Formats: sequence, structure tokens, C-alpha cells
Amino acid sequence: MKLGQRIRELRLAAGLTQAELARRTGIHRPNIARVEAGRHTPSLETIARLANAIGVPTTRVLEG
Repeated sequence: MKLGQRIRELRLAAGLTQAELARRTGIHRPNIARVEAGRHTPSLETIARLANAIGVPTTRVLEG
């Protein structure tokens, strides 16, 4: 599974919308959409921010 797909699945499993994830991370919602769609590869720092906001370890996002 690709990184964006994992982030999307984890976000949905946590019951979060893209808008809520954006609010929690300070990342603009369109950027989250681009990451989830695989059109943008986030930095490790951004991955950590997303994981923290979703409530999972960064390794879970990276390992799939």
C-alpha cells in the first residue's frame, strides 16, 4: 500500500475528516488531499505531524 493510502485509511479509522486533520496539524486541507492522492510526498516531519494528529506512531504510517 502506498503512503497516501495508508494515511487516508488511518485518518478514516480515527474518524477524522481531512478538515479536522488539517486543523490539528496546521497543514492546509488541499495539501492533505494531495498527499492522500499520491500527488505529493510529504517530508518526514510532516508524516510525524500527521501521525501524531491521527494518534498513531510514525512507524505505523511508514510501515503500513
